[in-house]
Amino acid sequence: MARASFHWQRVACMLAMAVCSLATAATPGATSTEVTAAQLQSEVTRAFRAEEPGAAVIVIRDGQVLLRTGVGMANLELGVAMTPDMIFRIGSVTKQFTAVAILMLMEQGKLSLSDEITRFLPDYPTHGQHITLEALLTHTAGIHSYTDMPQFWQQQRKDLTLTELIDFFKDQPLDFQPGTHWYYSNAGYVLLGAVIEKVSGQSYADFVEQRLFAPSAMTHSSFDRTTRLIANRVPGYRKTPAGFVNADYFSMTLPFSAGSLLSTVDDLAKWQTALVTGKLISDASLQRAWTSYHVTDGRATHYGYGWMNTTVEGLTMISHGGGINGFSCMVAFVPQSKVFVAVLTNREGGESNLTLKLAALASGRQWRDPALVSVTVAALERLVGTYRGPDHDAIVVTRSGDQLFADLAPYGKLTLSAVTDSHYVADANPLATFRFGDLRKHKAQSLTIQSWRGPDELATRVDRPFKESSP
Repeated sequence: MARASFHWQRVACMLAMAVCSLATAATPGATSTEVTAAQLQSEVTRAFRAEEPGAAVIVIRDGQVLLRTGVGMANLELGVAMTPDMIFRIGSVTKQFTAVAILMLMEQGKLSLSDEITRFLPDYPTHGQHITLEALLTHTAGIHSYTDMPQFWQQQRKDLTLTELIDFFKDQPLDFQPGTHWYYSNAGYVLLGAVIEKVSGQSYADFVEQRLFAPSAMTHSSFDRTTRLIANRVPGYRKTPAGFVNADYFSMTLPFSAGSLLSTVDDLAKWQTALVTGKLISDASLQRAWTSYHVTDGRATHYGYGWMNTTVEGLTMISHGGGINGFSCMVAFVPQSKVFVAVLTNREGGESNLTLKLAALASGRQWRDPALVSVTVAALERLVGTYRGPDHDAIVVTRSGDQLFADLAPYGKLTLSAVTDSHYVADANPLATFRFGDLRKHKAQSLTIQSWRGPDELATRVDRPFKESSP
């Protein structure tokens, strides 16, 4: 859950959210081609150096394993190479387990998604708003994410009880009226974990391990307890200018039902099988979880309950990423081709592109990264200025020399590269797209941010262009 690496926190949240550029750059319905295990292995090997922290990868199509491999190192200090049976922290991939637990309790008649949070946590301050379980599941409740609170990171080594964790963020004002916007909130999923405990009479850890993992035959998955000895558990790393170092310690009481689970690629494949074969919840509930929710103005959020829903290479992909100190991961399922991919890594920084690329290739589709072009300073200057949309008070676009930047509070400053003189992608993740339009008087009057997690946002220029600034 390090500041620089965490998918469910700050910049990483933004960069993990946008894949529409690939859907746009790709040719929907492209000619299918059969992929080989060697081709898939080549893509994985290209992403991870043999002497650096690595990854466990599995690619399955219609029940047949196309690739199951480990690359890179599992332990740098001991010189242990990665194998595909290693155990990783999976960060926010935990959210789909929390969502299924809620749906399971719903099917048992113990709760309704329209129930308000105060039915289960009567003292939780809602600031006069109606906050439902569905709003928590879909990140549309407006509850401020505690991982976006600067003071949170001052206590990342401290163990907290669930009550203490909720007390930490509960008095924060709502970010917006429930249902009107989308904003990724770990706090919302912590509250869902509290509901699971209240309704089931079990701890969240026991519920997940006994009622989700056990029926799915996930024998190498668990709630992360840092003091336990767990065979094949890998340590996590982060990269510095001087090389890789051990990841910062982080108390696993803090992610809780938003990100505290451990698993393997094999177990995640078993989980996928249990879901699609109806062992845990009905197909109707599963499809509901996989369907993009809409905010009140009608925009699709590209997010259901614990899963994202987007289109890549003409294929619907149901996916989610996870990032936590020393680890990042991504899982994706393509219903059309019955392809499942899991990539678990023991280094900070996302690998979502690789997962989606493997899913597309295994589904018989080609993959094209955005082709970048050079743009004149004069063309860049037309885009500089401040824009305002429904989801951000200010999106500040600046230029330094021939480089364009976009600053979206609280995500931070993103470096942009050009696909055309009006279409840009974020360098940190070329899946985030920024399209400038309406060039009246030689100045862009609008900016559309396309995303795979949260609604597409149309922003309008609200002031005169800024002068050249430093990055």
